[in-house]
Amino acid sequence: MVKTSSPFGSKTRSAVLVALRLLGDSYARELSRVLEVRVSGVQQALQGLEEDGLVVAREHGRTKLYRIDPEYFAFAELQRYLLRLAEPERVLRRRIESRRREPRRTGKRA
Repeated sequence: MVKTSSPFGSKTRSAVLVALRLLGDSYARELSRVLEVRVSGVQQALQGLEEDGLVVAREHGRTKLYRIDPEYFAFAELQRYLLRLAEPERVLRRRIESRRREPRRTGKRA
């Protein structure tokens, strides 16, 4: 998780944005797993980021997928900044590289 600063209001908000930059789009449970943060904390961060116009959500079945809003006025600059913040986050990048990309269907065995 972003260790050195919280440029977006909290460490969780900053970490969620960095993870979304690396993932492209994601859902709360996946973000919770790669960031090792409680789902409720991720959901709260996503809600605030959506209210602030930094992320947008869309429905994918029963799952809400989030991504950085490409309509954000400083989208390109934000993307570059988040990529810089991700540089020292080797553990986070490794977790993201090994993650499962689709949410499991309800009732599906592990």
